[in-house]
Amino acid sequence: IQELVLTFYFSLIGDMSSPAIIHLNQSGPTEFVFRVFTSSPKIQVLLFCFFLFLYVMILCGNAAIIWAVYTNISLQTPMYFFLSSLSFLEICYTTTLVPLMLSNIMGERKPISLTACATQMFFFATLGSTDCFLLAVMAYDRYVAICHPLQYTLIMTPQLCIQMVTGPLGLAFFLSLPLTSLVFTLPFCGRFLEINHFFCDIPPVLQLACADTRVPQAVLYVISILVLTTPFLLICISYVFITIAILHIPSAEGRQRAFSTCSSHLTVVLLQYGCCSLVYFRPPSSTPADEDRYLALVYTFVTPLLNPVIYTLRNKDVKNALKKAMSKKAAFENL
Repeated sequence: IQELVLTFYFSLIGDMSSPAIIHLNQSGPTEFVFRVFTSSPKIQVLLFCFFLFLYVMILCGNAAIIWAVYTNISLQTPMYFFLSSLSFLEICYTTTLVPLMLSNIMGERKPISLTACATQMFFFATLGSTDCFLLAVMAYDRYVAICHPLQYTLIMTPQLCIQMVTGPLGLAFFLSLPLTSLVFTLPFCGRFLEINHFFCDIPPVLQLACADTRVPQAVLYVISILVLTTPFLLICISYVFITIAILHIPSAEGRQRAFSTCSSHLTVVLLQYGCCSLVYFRPPSSTPADEDRYLALVYTFVTPLLNPVIYTLRNKDVKNALKKAMSKKAAFENL
């Protein structure tokens, strides 16, 4: 499957008559295993239950937002369209990582093949990059809504909203695929190699390659700048204009409501970009052995969980929509 995907990609960017095919370069049937969090059976059970609970909460919370938006006409606006898109992305993103992580917490460690590891890395990089781009899109939406309220419906048309969601996904795809293929053209020497992580992230996998990794490391830095730094700068610029516009609102209640909406978005932004920057911008030699794993738990569990918590508990429109939907369902079941 991976070879077919790589063939398709390089046929798009290269000669269509003779597409380049990249084969996984390996010394024998190499497989990876993930480092365990703990060897204590009791703590393993506790970690499994804890992470499973968080995963179920992420699925239920984000699914509730999608359900509320698409069953309530009053929420079918650009802001909630982007919010529901983010919720759907969070579901896919965590599902790419968490089930495999849970299966490796208890019992014997289960090996993962090169192809499976490459597939997980590709989907993680694509969905994670799209997540970062989408946060910048949501900041632009808030900028237009607060700074140009009279032109909001004219600017944020349904066609533009769809393009602002599919565009980041396409960009993330074409950034993640060559990076993943570049990592897995490196040779990996040995039968079983231990990844110091709970999923196939790029930095710990690069550390296991028995070849010069300076080129893929440089490519990773460049793509990290495009995915993390550029959207973050755009978000900061948007919020500078948003803050100036909010300060000109005459009523204190209006200023408080605007700041409340923006602070929710900024909370997710700072956690997402802050933790990712610590992982991908530091030199590999300066990274402590287990620190990246703990930072990854933040953007694997915390930020996907904050999304539904912030936008439901602090948003009256979403809470009212969920209450109406639940009351309608209860009334239908009583008939």
